[in-house]
Amino acid sequence: MQRPARPAPSRPPVPGRVPSGPGVVRIIGGRFKRSKLPVADVSGLRPTPDRVRETLFNWLGQDLSGWRCLDMFAGSGALGLEAASRGAAAVDMVERDSRLARTLQANRDRLGADMVQVHAADAIQFSSRLAAQAYDLVFIDPPYAAADAGLHARALAQASRLLRPGGLVYLEAPDAAQLQAWGGAREWSLLRQARAGAVHYALLRRETETS
Repeated sequence: MQRPARPAPSRPPVPGRVPSGPGVVRIIGGRFKRSKLPVADVSGLRPTPDRVRETLFNWLGQDLSGWRCLDMFAGSGALGLEAASRGAAAVDMVERDSRLARTLQANRDRLGADMVQVHAADAIQFSSRLAAQAYDLVFIDPPYAAADAGLHARALAQASRLLRPGGLVYLEAPDAAQLQAWGGAREWSLLRQARAGAVHYALLRRETETS
């Protein structure tokens, strides 16, 4: 009778090494093109897929020179660092998970992305303290967990105040219903909308307020 093979022993973590997690994502354009970003093994972390980022930056245009950007739920940093790679003048990346925030800071330092600032904080609380009309582009891709339900609408409310008139919001959600968190409000216009597998995403524009 053949005995089943024994599983190979797991290797202990190497002290001081930044964990690479289950894989990496790559920056797909600009100054940092092809740079690898580690994806930490954190429950619920879902980097925006390459295909979706490529479509988004085709919508935005490849050159974001001078833009001020806010990545409210930074995660792997794929969106914020992609914007920095394409010339954004300032990118604030907000991440409440301290482990992910440390990885974001390490990636920022490794790339020499001086235009990026990493903030280990709750996105809604952090954004509520920012000055009005401080940004040209806001990325909103919150966690999908049931405990985080409602974050799309709350983040959009903050973005409405933080964006200059004509500023843009990228919104990503696991289903079409959450993607409609803007609810057809007059302050927003829907520029583009698409789906890639389970990812629903859209680009909104902040309209000038009307009386």
